[in-house]
Amino acid sequence: MSAVTTPRQLADRFVNDLADLDPQVATGLGLRPHDDRVPDLSPAGHRARADLARGVLTELDRLESEAGPQGWDEQEQRCATLLRERLGVELEAHEAGEQLRAVRNLFAPPQAVRQMFAMMPTSTDEDWACVGRRMARVPEAFRSYVESLEEGRRRGLLAAPRQVTTLADQLAEWVDSGWFRDFVGGGPAERLPELNRAADAATEGTAELRDYLRQAYLPATEGTPDAVGEERYRLGVRRWTGADLDPRETYAWGWQEVLRIGAEMRELAEQILPGSTPVAAMRHLDQHGRAVEGVDEVRLWLQSMMDKAIAELDGTHFDIAEPLRTVEAMIAPSGSAAAPYYTRPSVDFSRPGRTWLPTLGRTRFPVYDLVSTWYHEGVPGHHLQLAQWVYVAPQLSIYQATLGSSSGATEGWALYAERLMDELGYLDAEERMGYLDCQMMRAVRVVVDIGMHLGLPVPEDSPIGAGQVWTPELAEQFFAAHSGRSADFIASEIVRYLGWPGQAISYKVGERTWLEGREAARRAHQERGVGFDLKDWHMKALSLGALGLDDLRAELARL
Repeated sequence: MSAVTTPRQLADRFVNDLADLDPQVATGLGLRPHDDRVPDLSPAGHRARADLARGVLTELDRLESEAGPQGWDEQEQRCATLLRERLGVELEAHEAGEQLRAVRNLFAPPQAVRQMFAMMPTSTDEDWACVGRRMARVPEAFRSYVESLEEGRRRGLLAAPRQVTTLADQLAEWVDSGWFRDFVGGGPAERLPELNRAADAATEGTAELRDYLRQAYLPATEGTPDAVGEERYRLGVRRWTGADLDPRETYAWGWQEVLRIGAEMRELAEQILPGSTPVAAMRHLDQHGRAVEGVDEVRLWLQSMMDKAIAELDGTHFDIAEPLRTVEAMIAPSGSAAAPYYTRPSVDFSRPGRTWLPTLGRTRFPVYDLVSTWYHEGVPGHHLQLAQWVYVAPQLSIYQATLGSSSGATEGWALYAERLMDELGYLDAEERMGYLDCQMMRAVRVVVDIGMHLGLPVPEDSPIGAGQVWTPELAEQFFAAHSGRSADFIASEIVRYLGWPGQAISYKVGERTWLEGREAARRAHQERGVGFDLKDWHMKALSLGALGLDDLRAELARL
């Protein structure tokens, strides 16, 4: 490849070099359709990726010195800022050894390995041959993951027992449900014998990892605290939000949001079921509200909802390009965490964006609990933002459209999207209770995530645990008293927060950034004496590409 001369060229080269190193990146972006490798999750693999990032930052320094202070336009400068911020914090995490104790119930290395198969093409015989070759190598990926956990054990960098038992239980469910066999069951009949052998090898590798976690790793983690402390927490916040936040100020703000949203929920509960509390009103809706019966039926219902949102929002509040108009509603595989999620389209849109609903064994789905969440996961939430980034990637860089994203900007937009649909009048009373429940959950996340990891006291005006130091058990009680979510969901959430410090607050603090940016842009238009066009602002904002929250706030205000 020819020498690079701009940050965007450097960013694109980095993506391609990283795809060569890491097949998860290649498959996730759709860059190597028949890549049958599995990721190297060993310390050596992590070092190789860190060395690549260091080289990029060194090259960026060279480009900057050659270009001079005024040498780059806004697009190039934005890309350079993103590279420095994202790669810099990831290298800090690498030096701290975070990759050596990456055990959690969501988006940890084992889940990422399994998710690769859902992103692979399966239309042709060669596609399935590639699936088989990769699936047979799953044990190799899991053994390399064990190498990192063992290195972490030698260095005293261990996950907490709660995370280990949860992941081991998830792996047991993959084994017991025969997930790998089920996946290859859709392959060509003539390939089924070899696909089944590959699935059996993957299942054996999964069982081997499960047993290692339970029998070898778990005993070594005894005494490792759930909470990570302020230093690791601040690093986590910067990784997931791209912002250097004051956790105590954010904690106090989160508590005020809990109180504000709670007041709105009580008022609405009185309309839905006079004399009830918000939780009682939601229990009433679980039994007597509108619902969709059946797993396939709910998938079709969610698909119809997203299709309708695209049709109605296009041309009014957004300009939705043709490739973005396809998004697929999917049912999440067994052994997933409780939270719905979204997977991005490939860079050529050959694999569309997809929303995923974990059923947790349910066959009845109350509508109030789905509508706001699918505006979050689908349109105008994750799908509209992340697919728009892919659409404008030629004007940005592949890095800005994909790997450079942070949870703060993306989850913040998705929560903003829920609020926007409420502002636009899309939610009836039932659906609005679900929306407020989602808002409450994100505010509770701010409070309990920061509170647990920093060991802060529960606010004195809390009806539960006032003055006590936050614990996981207290967090579960508090969550249950403020949310309509099931006990299983809440338990899964608390495990998630403890294993992924700083990520849980990214939704609410990200939404705050988007709202502040919109209001600042509106004020700037007024001061100039010109009208503020919300659709124009939305499309400019969605075409910025990835930025950390500290940088995004300033960019949004300028639009």
